[in-house]
Amino acid sequence: MTVADLWTIMPLLILVCGSVVVLLFGAIVPGRYGTAIGIAVCAGAALWALQTPPQPMAPTLGVAFTPFARFFLVFFAATAGLALLLAHDHGARQGLGGEEYPATVLFGTFGMGVVASAANFLTLFLGLEALTFAFYILVAYDHNRPASGEAGLKYLLMGAVSAAFVAFGIALLYGATGTLEIGRAVAASATGGGIALAGWGLLLAGLAFKVSLAPAHLWTPDVYQGGPTPVVAFLASGSKGAAIALFLLVLPHLGGIGPLRVPFWGLAFLSMTVGNLAALLQPNVKRMLAYSSVAQMGYVALALMSGERGYEAAAFYAVAYGVMGLAAFGALASMEGEKPLELVDELRGLGYRRPFQGVVLATAMFALAGIPPTVGFAGKFAIFFAALKAGEIPLAVIGILTAAASVYYYLRVVVNLYMKPSEEPGTGRLPTPAEALCLGAVTLAMLALGIVPGPLFNLVETILAR
Repeated sequence: MTVADLWTIMPLLILVCGSVVVLLFGAIVPGRYGTAIGIAVCAGAALWALQTPPQPMAPTLGVAFTPFARFFLVFFAATAGLALLLAHDHGARQGLGGEEYPATVLFGTFGMGVVASAANFLTLFLGLEALTFAFYILVAYDHNRPASGEAGLKYLLMGAVSAAFVAFGIALLYGATGTLEIGRAVAASATGGGIALAGWGLLLAGLAFKVSLAPAHLWTPDVYQGGPTPVVAFLASGSKGAAIALFLLVLPHLGGIGPLRVPFWGLAFLSMTVGNLAALLQPNVKRMLAYSSVAQMGYVALALMSGERGYEAAAFYAVAYGVMGLAAFGALASMEGEKPLELVDELRGLGYRRPFQGVVLATAMFALAGIPPTVGFAGKFAIFFAALKAGEIPLAVIGILTAAASVYYYLRVVVNLYMKPSEEPGTGRLPTPAEALCLGAVTLAMLALGIVPGPLFNLVETILAR
């Protein structure tokens, strides 16, 4: 390893070393500086990633800090910093403390950065498992609630099966192509015969779990319901963004969706229909948003089928869904007191009792439903436009119809916030400064990227072209 290699991977080193520093400070001065150090580490990693490294490749480490990797690393660091802001006061209200939380968030962000910058399948697998192991811990972090431990156990068991599928798929691709380098292996697999196709099948089965594509989505509602709300905010934004980045890292080398069109078609169709139909019947707000995420990832699968325009739409939607997920779950976390919010009916009248959080949650619902002028509308428009241009007309029509049906359950949240009286008396409560900073930032982003989406589209076009 050379000095140039260290310089290249410095954003990742900042994240992983920052995780260790947070734990050390927790042993020396517990409960005081964990969140602040974590946010500073995320900011440092993001600022370093904005620089162009002296060499983009670190071959001995299996990473490449291309513009693509640096873009996603900045996004992951930003989502981690906002998730830490959300969790600081929420943890105090619910009796959760300790530096283990920010340290694990930083380690998970390190895993996301490794996924986005991987140059070979081995590094990709290690990064994927690093971020997944971090979420196993985070989901089960609320030791005061049995549901949190149950969700963590379910996530661990399903994740172990998923990891086996991914590892076996990579092994078969290596056997068919003779290389672990992502570009060469994927390009060679297009003519690799039955072994390569079997490898792709296993790899897609494992990755469908990571991104919550039906029928590998069954863990999602339980984990979203049982996990601490700030953790779910980070899971919905950062983890899904990392999975989308993985697909965008691999699929362009295939030279067209080719033999993967049929499985992608099935995954997109099932996810859009099952996700939206299941969400229509959910009384639990977090389970409803979990099934919603299944549908949202179905739209991303549709984009990934649609060629170059679809890749740009998927990259845009990774950021868009990250912002929307942070806003929705962040508002719920800020509204929660000593007990988590469970039912949609519990939101009755909270738009008046929690005015700031109510506006953020309502805006997030409008964005997730794809109502202009929010970023959700711009993202869905780009996805369906790319699908129609690529000739995926039946699936695009199904996506448009299911997106229209989803408006019902998103607006049901808004109706409960503002149009149904509260069943419990109570006074209004403003968010804490940390929560206000996070929620204000993501709300402005939802509106700004919806009104002026051009700069972000230009940026993702640039990073995907290199």
